[in-house]
Amino acid sequence: MPAVSAIPVVRVEPLGASFEAPPELTLLEAASFAGVRLPRLCRNGTCRTCLCRIVSGEIRYTIEWPGLSREEKAQGDVLTCVAVALTDLVLNVPDAEMA
Repeated sequence: MPAVSAIPVVRVEPLGASFEAPPELTLLEAASFAGVRLPRLCRNGTCRTCLCRIVSGEIRYTIEWPGLSREEKAQGDVLTCVAVALTDLVLNVPDAEMA
């Protein structure tokens, strides 16, 4: 019997909201569907408006080179408009709001 993979859950701090992040949606899209407003503008990985920090968990990018330096990636910075959750995540997004 094949294993059933769970949809990753993302918790947004300090807001305390959580949402499911299916693999076909970016973090920004999944948050929006769940009524969580994350900072956004360009939605293509260049403006950096959606920049936040991963506290725990893993992501992958939907584009080859998102607008982050190696140092920023090493610190856990992420652009939610072009990132997909691979595991459950905790994100630090000070400007997040409930819709």
